[in-house]
Amino acid sequence: MIDVYYWTTPNGHKITIFLEEAGLQYKIIPINIGKGEQFKAEFLAVSPNNRIPAIVDHEPAGGGKPIAVFESGAILLYLADKTEQFIGNDIRSRNEAIQWLFWQMGGLGPMAGQNNHFANYAVDKIPYAIDRYRNEVNRLYGVMNKRLADRDYLAGAYSIADMAAYPWIVPWERQGQKLSDFPNLQRWFEAIKARPAVVKAYEWTPKINPGQGGIRTAEERAILFGQTAQSVAAAATTAPR
Repeated sequence: MIDVYYWTTPNGHKITIFLEEAGLQYKIIPINIGKGEQFKAEFLAVSPNNRIPAIVDHEPAGGGKPIAVFESGAILLYLADKTEQFIGNDIRSRNEAIQWLFWQMGGLGPMAGQNNHFANYAVDKIPYAIDRYRNEVNRLYGVMNKRLADRDYLAGAYSIADMAAYPWIVPWERQGQKLSDFPNLQRWFEAIKARPAVVKAYEWTPKINPGQGGIRTAEERAILFGQTAQSVAAAATTAPR
């Protein structure tokens, strides 16, 4: 059994997609990031960066004590190695999957996150910031579109790279993009969207967070966007020693 510390964000969806694709048994432990549950001591013991997702694998390969993993990319790599699925079994295909996984972690995710923040959440609308991140997301969509011109998936075969990137393309309209401008990306997107495991993974959203739709209160804004080193220190005082 795998415990999944989860909220209905793109990074959270990555992990439920893998688990459904691999047919692994898992238990969802919701972490409502709008209410500050990511600062609870129990969660910090698993994810010291106070970010979802994180997992605890109670049946690691080779046995022994449970293994905790945080950071969505690290979790996908861990699960791929555990199951020997969705990463390739030779050095070249494995390297392709890892490259595009890191591309998502270092590029698509952070840039799309900043784009969403400045366009939709920032109190002060700064045209330079909005244009900067919307244009960078547009460039990254173009990179994906070119990559997918002669292959079905980012690493050739369906892999953890696709599972990582797909949830960040789901809100393409909110990102100020048009999928129709990227026909190869659109074909890839529709193929993944139709996968039964992906459909099942997204069924968690209405069950856990039926009111999903943005930041509604000043308190939520402070929790999500007002964190500093002092916030980390304050949380650490309540963590187990």
